Amino acid sequence: MPRVPFPDLVSELHHVLSRQGVPEPRAALVARLFAENQRDGVFSHGLYRFPGFVALLKSGRLDPHAEPVRVGGLGALEQWDGRMGIGLSNAHAAMGRAIELSRQHGLGCVGLRNTNHWMRAGAYGLQAADAGCIGICWTNTIPLMPPWGAAEVAVGNNPLAIAVPRAGGPLLLDMAMSQFANGKLEVFHRQGRELPVAGGFDRAGNLTRQPGEILASRRPMPIGYWKGSALAVMLDAAAALVSGGQTSQQIGRQGTEYAVSQVFIALNVTALAGMDEIEASVNALIEHLHATPPLAPGEPIRYPGEGMLRSRRESLAQGVFVEEGQLEALRNL
Repeated sequence: MPRVPFPDLVSELHHVLSRQGVPEPRAALVARLFAENQRDGVFSHGLYRFPGFVALLKSGRLDPHAEPVRVGGLGALEQWDGRMGIGLSNAHAAMGRAIELSRQHGLGCVGLRNTNHWMRAGAYGLQAADAGCIGICWTNTIPLMPPWGAAEVAVGNNPLAIAVPRAGGPLLLDMAMSQFANGKLEVFHRQGRELPVAGGFDRAGNLTRQPGEILASRRPMPIGYWKGSALAVMLDAAAALVSGGQTSQQIGRQGTEYAVSQVFIALNVTALAGMDEIEASVNALIEHLHATPPLAPGEPIRYPGEGMLRSRRESLAQGVFVEEGQLEALRNL
């Protein structure tokens, strides 16, 4: 795959969004978030999603001018309405507000309703970590997988992100409740690759590593079997109640995914413990993990987010990986 300098990629995305009428500074923010997803190796929510996002803007399904508004609150807890605006900028604003609340109360929690796809969950956890906070956020989705023991889709894969601040690079967990997120299945399928482990069932009900079979059956495997299924349900309920928004069931009745519910939490651990103590504690944890003997020689144990940081360093030094087809699609846009 060709590599593109990161600033050039941001500039090209910014140019496209500006031509689609996205106002400043929102166009610059959204361009940066898409480019950062690609930079960090999260290809499923970088350029792969960008043409579809532009198509939504053209169709009028997304309101590029909508600003999220506060609709309720109780101390460190607030509810906001995204007013069907751009999901990425709405999520960035909501986590920003959670960080502000954490400066006052030690923690901040914002429930966001009537918003759209935020692309990469981890972006908003990293936003909190960069501000010296532990960031926790999740979203519900349209139903995308069966509850455990069922044959029909009924629950969302409801991605969850947790980020821990660290000067040498944050720890980041970013995962869907399915073994492989739909976006990841689509990337593997497009590239003609088999999954490294079984990721769901084919139409005959057999476990498979073929992403196309799982996309066709619409039966991805929940993480931890019944535990992942139950966690997806609980995240869905919490997102709807904290935000005052819709559940996955209600989103599913719409036919397509929009007006989702999200939660953003910031814990101001830097003010609580101090950065020196955070660094000592997190670095000791990382050293312990790295010292654990690996099962496979030459494959050392990684902490959550370590692979992302490696991709980021390579992208900034050598350029961001962009598939030829994505580069052509971007040129056409």
